[in-house]
Amino acid sequence: MRGLPLAAWAYICGVVALAAGLIATASYEGLEWRTLAVLAVLFLICDSAPALLSVERARVSLSFAASLATVVLLGPAGAALLGVCAIVTGQRLFAPVKRLFNGAQFALCGYASGVVFQALGGQRFEPGQARWVEHVIGPFLGALVTFVLVNLLLVAGVLLLSRQASVRELLTASGQLAFGCLGYGMFGLLIAGLWSRVGIGPFAAVLVLLPLFIARWAFEQTRAQRQAHAATLAALCQAVETKDYYTRGHSERVSRGSVMIAQEIGMRSDRVEAIRYAGMLHDVGKLGVPTKVLQKTGALTEEEFAAIQLHPMRGLDIVRDIGFLDEALAGIMHHHEKMNGRGYPMGLAGDEIPEFARVISVADAFDSMTSTRSYRAARTVEEAVQELRRGAGDHFDPAIVDAFLRALERDGWDPPQPVVLPEDDIVETTQQDHDDFSAPLRVAGSGGASGNAGGNGNGGGAGTKVASSHPAGTDPAGAAGDVAGGGARR
Repeated sequence: MRGLPLAAWAYICGVVALAAGLIATASYEGLEWRTLAVLAVLFLICDSAPALLSVERARVSLSFAASLATVVLLGPAGAALLGVCAIVTGQRLFAPVKRLFNGAQFALCGYASGVVFQALGGQRFEPGQARWVEHVIGPFLGALVTFVLVNLLLVAGVLLLSRQASVRELLTASGQLAFGCLGYGMFGLLIAGLWSRVGIGPFAAVLVLLPLFIARWAFEQTRAQRQAHAATLAALCQAVETKDYYTRGHSERVSRGSVMIAQEIGMRSDRVEAIRYAGMLHDVGKLGVPTKVLQKTGALTEEEFAAIQLHPMRGLDIVRDIGFLDEALAGIMHHHEKMNGRGYPMGLAGDEIPEFARVISVADAFDSMTSTRSYRAARTVEEAVQELRRGAGDHFDPAIVDAFLRALERDGWDPPQPVVLPEDDIVETTQQDHDDFSAPLRVAGSGGASGNAGGNGNGGGAGTKVASSHPAGTDPAGAAGDVAGGGARR
């Protein structure tokens, strides 16, 4: 915690002082210390094995279950005392500030949820009492939501003041974190219910460990699966980028730019994740374009231009069976469509173009312009912004361009470093770039530059019809129809 801003230090000290004051002034009359001791052991076991989530650096402690059980069994004071146990778990030995803050915030969460539980009429179960759940379930849910909200708010406060996260990042991550916290917290009701049954008592803490760790295992499996997905996509991107030394990192940057736009226009977190995948894989269809076409220095023939126009369809063919991509397929298929209907492969126009494709189109063009290519140096961010504004309405969706420029002004952009070709290796380089909106492809017999300037059967240019060069036995219109018809949705 070295180098914390003064505001963060003041916040941490305030949280610790508030927790210490509550614990010092609380009444412990009638508190069952034996019950507290058993729950403290359960808390320590659970807190020492948090569940890792897909959210970067995020962990959910299993100790939520013990804390919520304490709220029901021992009330606000007992829950606050139990939270102090977090001082001795979960952090490195030489991290006293983190330990103190965690103990304090858990104590405050427990106390607040205990107060809410009692305010909502929550009653402790007595052996032999009938219909216990009807007296507890409502107040318990209120206490659970209170615990999670206070926990997230306290942690968010220190992250914001220490500049470790932005408000947008916290809002994006909070949904999954809250889900994990609420899930583990519900085990508290199970512990309290079992504890109050005659003949079970403290043994309830042992009984609940198995389902708790099964739940943790399920979270870990989900995280491992997502990591495997990411590794698979990264391998595909790497295979695409081996065709051109100058485009290394392009897919990752388009993915990042697409996420910036998606967050700016308020997409749901699951759609933001999907568009991250779409940005990574938007050019995967280049694997199906002959290398000699990509590396050709002169004007392209109509057949070669058609091969490039087909790369979105090739991309769809490659990844369409990857189930978790879902809406991302629409972005991959249609990211070269234009608002004026002169794009490819289907010549869609305006709102016919899926939202994912309109987003990726802007991020793709911007990164291409601000990256060095074999045939030109990188343009400045300011120059690329002017090109985007010039193309808004004709090439790009104006609302998407505006959203990207707002996100760009807020978050900035780190263009790639100038490319330095290795001296001893033979490297692949592309002499023309179909992504470069400001430098259209050259097509022989088209009367000038074409491709990015408008050139499939719908838009003039070379006049090449995409379907004419598609391999026999496949149906490009049908392939597109699977995505274009119902791909983009909110």
